[in-house]
Amino acid sequence: MRHRKKTHKLGRDAEHRKAMLRNQVISLFLHGRIETTLAKAKETRKVAERMITLGKRGDLHARRLARRFLVDRKITNYLFDKIAPLFKDVDGGYTRIYRLGVRRGDGAQMAILELTQRPESES
Repeated sequence: MRHRKKTHKLGRDAEHRKAMLRNQVISLFLHGRIETTLAKAKETRKVAERMITLGKRGDLHARRLARRFLVDRKITNYLFDKIAPLFKDVDGGYTRIYRLGVRRGDGAQMAILELTQRPESES
């Protein structure tokens, strides 16, 4: 039974799912928005908002926890230096999901996941 299991498997094993979510979160932070399926967007949102909350804390332990997931030092520094300060007065809700239509090939519900605020260098 899957009682109290909150994660969606997304048709992948644990390692693949973690790698996919990592890649999507990094793309979200770099580009400010990504287009993906609705299920993936909902799971990516959970992880991205946790990372931004760690960035807002800003202490060494939070940086190490974020680095453990994000792997790349440049992305972690970008999160803590550029993205997290934008949300210093916001208590959650750092991302939004726009639903698009269905994908033509398989009928999957598509969505855009984006940050509510973007750094100035982004366009």
